[in-house]
Amino acid sequence: MKRYGLLVSLVLAALVLSPEVRGQESPLRVEGATTVQAATAKALFDRGVAFVDVRTKKLWEDGHVPGAAFLNLFGAFNKDNLLKVVAKDQEVVIYCDGPGCKRSSKGCAKAVSWGFEKVYYFRGGFPAWRAAGYPTDPP
Repeated sequence: MKRYGLLVSLVLAALVLSPEVRGQESPLRVEGATTVQAATAKALFDRGVAFVDVRTKKLWEDGHVPGAAFLNLFGAFNKDNLLKVVAKDQEVVIYCDGPGCKRSSKGCAKAVSWGFEKVYYFRGGFPAWRAAGYPTDPP
């Protein structure tokens, strides 16, 4: 009986800690933006498309996509600062710290609401970029 109780406790703990159950999983898509995977993000990077990192300063300092603009979602990310990075009719990739992070989806939704027309939602974010072996700064 004790084993059963322990098993139930472990299963419940796993469910409570799961991002999907807590509602922490980022959405699969953002209205008005195009969701991209790491390979497409890299192709956009190779074409010179602007990248915007909306993570925290600490995460930014630990590593980011080379040449990306740092606009913390809860700080510098606003319409005027985004316009300093990219014009409303130009392509822009917005990323954060992967599917467990909602910053990029929120950033994309804001950019679309501000009239940016070619917004790419890189849901996998920096973890997917790094896992694919793409260049990072610092390396």
